[in-house]
Amino acid sequence: MSRRKLADSHKPVVFCLVGPTAAGKTAAAMHLADQFEFDIVSVDSAMVYRHMNIGTAKPSAEVLAKVPHRLVDILDPWATYSAGRFRQDALREIEQIFASGRLPLLVGGTFLYFRALEQGLAALPTADDKVRAQIDARAEQVGWPAMHAELAAQDPPTAARIKPADRQRIQRALEVIELSGERMSDLQRKSTENPVNFEFVHLALLPSDRLVLHQRVAQRFDEMLSSGFVEEVERLRAMEQMNAACTSMRAVGYRQVWACLEGEYDLPEAARRTVVATRRLVKRQLTWLRSAPGAADFDCLQPDVAALIGDYVAGRMN
Repeated sequence: MSRRKLADSHKPVVFCLVGPTAAGKTAAAMHLADQFEFDIVSVDSAMVYRHMNIGTAKPSAEVLAKVPHRLVDILDPWATYSAGRFRQDALREIEQIFASGRLPLLVGGTFLYFRALEQGLAALPTADDKVRAQIDARAEQVGWPAMHAELAAQDPPTAARIKPADRQRIQRALEVIELSGERMSDLQRKSTENPVNFEFVHLALLPSDRLVLHQRVAQRFDEMLSSGFVEEVERLRAMEQMNAACTSMRAVGYRQVWACLEGEYDLPEAARRTVVATRRLVKRQLTWLRSAPGAADFDCLQPDVAALIGDYVAGRMN
């Protein structure tokens, strides 16, 4: 099969199934994979890690055996991963899928990765341990809120997007200024990547009632706890290379349960904080989705939503 193109497109088409946490993306993706010649590429910043299965709602081993998901379980949990690395990996996988005569279906809710793939990335300087150590030393003296104020004086747009307690992002923004002499907000407006030669068709799962989605979030975390999520985090903590600062442990749920196991608070409080953090994540995801032009929207609360998406895809292919 040659690269499939839509009737009104001159570019190979990449379908993207996007949606917030707990919207049912995996179930819809499995339906589409059964109906069409799709290979799935995961767009999820946590599913790339091995040994992180329950807290990421990773598809089961049976599902992955039936319909392999690319960019799942590709890294140890102490490794780092970035939007730039994802872009390289995803483009390689998409090309391989097309070369095999099949069609790529990108599925996930890490919208920074979707944006990096479609729009490219700014040329930011690589991390410098010496500069980071200097920033950390200043922060030890004055505190991260003061460092945030310093960032706000130098790069107001970036500081406005970062919370005063978010030490990792504050550190990175100040490091960029120190290394490049330019503001991160200015550099991020400059994309040095060549545009990709694909047409991205977005299939967006959106809730008609956000409160129902919030209920799903709470129920899903209860199910994760019942499935052994605390034990999963305990196994991760027992790994010699792991610590709370690992990129993988920034994932919602993992950082709260890790803190619980460190004795910072009890499990009910960890559960409460996880649900609150997940609902905030959902809010950000929905904001991104509603600001993205051209997506085909589907109510994720409809029982037959997967079939409706399948009908839409079939119509776009004809």
